Amino acid sequence: MKRAPSHSYPGLNLGRRHESAHKATEVVTFGFWVFLMSDLVYFGLMFAIYITMIDAQAGGPGPHELFDLKSVFAQTMILLTSSLTVGLAMLALKYNLPRSRIVLWFGVTLVLGLSFLVLEIRDFMAMAEKGGIPQRSGFLSAFYGLVPLHGLHVSVGCLWLIVLGIQLRVFGLTDLLMSRVVRLALFWHFLDLIWIGIITIVYFGGLTYG
Repeated sequence: MKRAPSHSYPGLNLGRRHESAHKATEVVTFGFWVFLMSDLVYFGLMFAIYITMIDAQAGGPGPHELFDLKSVFAQTMILLTSSLTVGLAMLALKYNLPRSRIVLWFGVTLVLGLSFLVLEIRDFMAMAEKGGIPQRSGFLSAFYGLVPLHGLHVSVGCLWLIVLGIQLRVFGLTDLLMSRVVRLALFWHFLDLIWIGIITIVYFGGLTYG
């Protein structure tokens, strides 16, 4: 009987069913965590700027006039559900389920990610119709510097899902692609954590203190 790998990395480890991929993924995953932490620092700066700019509305529309909490709630449910589906894809990989199962869950995650982006873009358009454009005030500049940045990351994640799904169909579950699946799952969960910060600080904080 093979022994389980003695080293593990943050996130869902591939385990002894994919021992060679696990070992190959270890260092790369650590490097990807360093990238995510550097990205977190940048988001932290944007959060700090937003907090200092909540009251800088320059007589323009503020959170109470612009934010649609029903839409924000829908986006939150969609994004949290997508975190579940990408997790199911990782479990399918770890427990050696058919490759089609991984691609299926990636497809569901992609649909949810695109649905999130559609709702977010619709909200931005509705805000613009009410005069909520970036150059209107410091508050809006900070808002558009933070929230669309997260949306850009979700867009990159959706593109990554498409490319990786195609690669899995064409090349199968190679060690390299397993490593990419692990990193994509980490990236997607990271986006969910950032979104929790956005709804707490940007939306609820804006409505409370704005």
